Amino acid sequence: MAGEPQADCLFCKIVAGNIPATVVRETDTTVAFRDINPQAPTHVLVIPKVHYPDAASLAAAEPGIAADVLTEAGRVAVDEGLADHAYRLVFNTGARAGQVVFHAHAHVLGGRGFEWPPG
Repeated sequence: MAGEPQADCLFCKIVAGNIPATVVRETDTTVAFRDINPQAPTHVLVIPKVHYPDAASLAAAEPGIAADVLTEAGRVAVDEGLADHAYRLVFNTGARAGQVVFHAHAHVLGGRGFEWPPG
C-alpha cells in the first residue's frame, strides 16, 4: 500500500533503524543521511519516512511531506555550510534516470563545481 513501509526497501529499513546510516538530520517526517557512495564532497540524501517510489508519486499523494523533504534539504545545505555558496538538489525518477532505490529521495550535493547539463 502506498505510504506504508516496504519490507524489501533499503530506505524503509533505514527509517525503521534496521540498517545503520550516518544521520545528519531527522524530523517527524524525514531523515537525512550521508550517501554511502558520495558523488561530491557533500552528498546527503533526504528521504520521507513514508514510502513512495519517487518524488512525483510522493508529491501527488502527500504534498506536505514533499515540501518537508525540500525544506530539510535546504536545512542540510545550511548545516553543511553550502547555503552561502552553491549546491545542487537532485531527484532521480526511474531507472533510466539513475534511480537505484525506489523510495522517494533528494540528493543534496555540494562542495565542488557542477557542470550543466549534467552527464
